[in-house]
Amino acid sequence: MLIGVPKETFPGERRTALVPVSVKKLVGLGIEVAVEVGCGLESGFSDADYEAAGARIEADRNALLGSADMVLRIRKPPAEEVDLLKRGCVHASLLDPFNEKTLIEALAKAGVSAVSMEMVPRSTRAQKMDVLSSQANLAGYVTVVLAARELRKIFPMMMTPAGTISPARVFVIGAGVAGLQAIATAKRLGARVEAFDTRPVVAEQVQSLGGKFLEIDLGETGQTEQGYARELTPEQLELQRQGMKDAIARSDVVITTAQVFGRPAPKIVNADMVAVMRPGSVIVDMAVETGGNVEGSVLNEVADVNGVKIIGLGNLPSEAATNASEMFSSNLYNLIDEFWDKEKSELDLDPEDDIIRSCLITRGGEIVNETIKKL
Repeated sequence: MLIGVPKETFPGERRTALVPVSVKKLVGLGIEVAVEVGCGLESGFSDADYEAAGARIEADRNALLGSADMVLRIRKPPAEEVDLLKRGCVHASLLDPFNEKTLIEALAKAGVSAVSMEMVPRSTRAQKMDVLSSQANLAGYVTVVLAARELRKIFPMMMTPAGTISPARVFVIGAGVAGLQAIATAKRLGARVEAFDTRPVVAEQVQSLGGKFLEIDLGETGQTEQGYARELTPEQLELQRQGMKDAIARSDVVITTAQVFGRPAPKIVNADMVAVMRPGSVIVDMAVETGGNVEGSVLNEVADVNGVKIIGLGNLPSEAATNASEMFSSNLYNLIDEFWDKEKSELDLDPEDDIIRSCLITRGGEIVNETIKKL
């Protein structure tokens, strides 16, 4: 079996799907690995590193895609490259299957077995393959670093001969994987942290990290079977905005992490809420790529609204490309290792397996994922 890893071509993407340590493990399973020239350079891995791990370096991208039995990527394949893939090959990457109907149909038509890494279920067994969690963890860290860079204040309290500097106040909206990492990072930098989530069950996690949980009565909310926050009604969103307004007004930094899987991000911070922040304050909208949580945020820009900076940088995990690649690569290796048949030396994507049933989108010329098929 040959695994091919092309260089990422999406603008600004610095991650790579497979790092040398994972290559070495795959070679140990008896799998041949070929990587495109320079595929890991922006993540901090040289071609020599890959060769030392046992990979073959391929200069011809089309030949690599056409010969691989399995293709590993970070991003979805460009439409023009789908027909280059070998019929029957497995393609594993982020696919955004809820919003990429044409691409999914093209992959099915090309006879590709397409694995959408976003669709890996949030179960105990699948945790080691969960790229959304691994990448969100780093994104949460990056939001705080970005905020600290733009804020014209320091985060920690400081006692000086000239007087005491009060700690910065950070308000994190959403206490999922990214939000909890943002809370932990802001606390490590010495900030005073407050957080809100529609799921009261996470209050204890927020408090365990040293944050204060903001209580807002929204009525029945809860979470999905996968552990995501349920989408709020318009009435609940308005109650949330009203409850958060005071917290936002007293904050130096607001970090929003609210996303609904497969749908546009909810608008939870409107212009009126931005207006109550002091000039020099900073907002980081982590959901800007899916529509944004903040009115006025602009993808890949730092907007200035009456002195309040709104950071709308997309692809946050790529800001920590080395670690993000290591984690993504580990997730992919764990997927392969879980379904590798050592006796037959082949990948066995059992359609009856609950993980495969969730993340395998196309196979044998058809869309096989029931959720995507119904869209």
